[in-house]
Amino acid sequence: MGWMFLLVAGLLEIVWASMMKLSQGFTRGWPTPVTLLAMLASFAALSIAMRSLPLGTAYAVWTASARSAPS
Repeated sequence: MGWMFLLVAGLLEIVWASMMKLSQGFTRGWPTPVTLLAMLASFAALSIAMRSLPLGTAYAVWTASARSAPS
């Protein structure tokens, strides 16, 4: 179950990183709330995943997902 939450957290990491770029410094309308909601949801899913996965593994997978996203 932890891996599923980690996958969701990684996908949300990609979403918020992409939306943050589109928000242009949090000055544009719709990308700003999407960024903040995806960020909170990503952190929440990561914290749930870390209940059953080691911290180092969870963090490495979570951060690697954003690096592999197209820019």
